[in-house]
Amino acid sequence: MPAEEYGYRIPADVEREDRILAGLTARQVAILAAAGAVLWLAYMATRHLVALPVFAAIAFPFGAATAVLALGRRDGLALHQLALAAVRQTRSPRKLVLAPEGVTAQPAWMDAGQTVPLPAPLRLPARAIDADGLIDLGADGVAVICTATTVSFALRTPAEQTALVATFGRWLNSLSGPTQILVRAEDVDITPLISGLRRGAPTLPHPELEVAAQEHADFLASLTARRDLLRRRVLIVLREPRPAGGTGRHARDGAGQRVLRRAEEATRALSAAGISLQVLPGEAAATVLAACCNPWRPGPASSTGQAGPSAVITANGGT
Repeated sequence: MPAEEYGYRIPADVEREDRILAGLTARQVAILAAAGAVLWLAYMATRHLVALPVFAAIAFPFGAATAVLALGRRDGLALHQLALAAVRQTRSPRKLVLAPEGVTAQPAWMDAGQTVPLPAPLRLPARAIDADGLIDLGADGVAVICTATTVSFALRTPAEQTALVATFGRWLNSLSGPTQILVRAEDVDITPLISGLRRGAPTLPHPELEVAAQEHADFLASLTARRDLLRRRVLIVLREPRPAGGTGRHARDGAGQRVLRRAEEATRALSAAGISLQVLPGEAAATVLAACCNPWRPGPASSTGQAGPSAVITANGGT
């Protein structure tokens, strides 16, 4: 008896807003209705003073701008969302500093006429990172970052592709908490590889192997000089919210245990598709977060001259 095949349909945009009227979302309907009400009130207030064609010519730019704002999209976002983000950006402080206790006021001994704007405290979502990789997000709960391997989908047979999609669909349907799949393009520094090839070439047992190693090192050096080398990295971020009203270390530990258990379940579920999942430990998770904040310097702290999260910083005695 032939095995029965099952298909899984995965939505392309699971966060798409609901359409409530003529293919428009609630926000779009609200914006258009508010603009229509404003135009109607303006017409009723000026209909005895301004002719209808003149009023229509004056109101047309306002109506067109409102329609473009409500219906237009750019980079997958509605224009009214981009406009609100632009307003928040212009009103937000430009200088932020790490000051959990708050920025101190200007000293009293400074001249009042030389008042300078003080920086605002930088509020990072991650408050602490444990050695196990648990990221404390404060009121938002606890999260872990997992690195995932990839599989070659195009080289599989149709039956294998169907099995992979089914496995991935079952994992998505089993999710019980917030999950993010992040695909990042990171810079690759192959300078240590080139240096290793040049150092090890003279020790090879045959002269032709030495020549081949030197030529390969030269090729890698020229490749680095011609273009930027990138690698693709797949990360899965699992977050477990804290229980309602839960505070303190007990609530954080409970959320941490649940998110680690979810990571184990994801590891078992994705292993059926040939995908290996591993929770990043504390130092590796800190490196990933630092790379996301500064993509032009994605290397670990030791290679960038910065201290690691667990390193003890000391100062030499000055003269």
